[in-house]
Amino acid sequence: MSTKTSGRLFLIPNVLGDTAPLEVIPISVKKTVEALRCFVFEKEKAGRAFVKSISPNTPQDSITVHILNKFTNEDDLAAMLLPLQNGEDMGLITDAGCPGVADPGATLVAQAHINNIRIIPLVGPSSIILAVMAAGLNGQSFAFNGYLPIDKNERKKAIKKYEKKSIDLNQTQVFIETPYRNNTLLDELSKTLKPKTLLSVACDITLPTEFIMTVTAEVWRNNKKNLHKRPAVFSLIGA
Repeated sequence: MSTKTSGRLFLIPNVLGDTAPLEVIPISVKKTVEALRCFVFEKEKAGRAFVKSISPNTPQDSITVHILNKFTNEDDLAAMLLPLQNGEDMGLITDAGCPGVADPGATLVAQAHINNIRIIPLVGPSSIILAVMAAGLNGQSFAFNGYLPIDKNERKKAIKKYEKKSIDLNQTQVFIETPYRNNTLLDELSKTLKPKTLLSVACDITLPTEFIMTVTAEVWRNNKKNLHKRPAVFSLIGA
């Protein structure tokens, strides 16, 4: 009796902004995208645009699209697994960077593991890893903490908590913010952190406007940068 072979779930990295895909995406990813006809996107418009940019000869009406975001429920996830369970390969593409990293795609990957579906992560830009590489802080031990609280008092407590953790563990603490709040966060960090705590800001990574700087909180107080609506990663470690 024959046993049906499941399809493979390819985790396909996207660009981090408005840049030519093949400047930062390996040719092997392009070949994979060209071969696929079933995709999971975070947003359909952004996902289709990426596929078109990297594989212009793929007819848009030939691909099947599923949407995975913070509103996706368990029934939707089950429907996404069906093509894989029926032997069709599938590509998971987030809006920017690597699927499953600070991204809702992790839920589909988890379900794929439960259903014994092979996962194939592909090489591409991750703003978090690139920021850690460029920060010059402790790259042997670091923690990504996602978003800080929105409430000003809670955010201040979180900043102090991560600073203390960085000192106690000699561990780089990494986090992100909604881009339109970047300037406010940078101002709060420079005022809340101890003067000698090192703070790295990596903004517009891989783009022509890329800006990366690691200095003390004390220096940041007198060197404000405009990060408004520019994707940024913040890293710190206490002295």
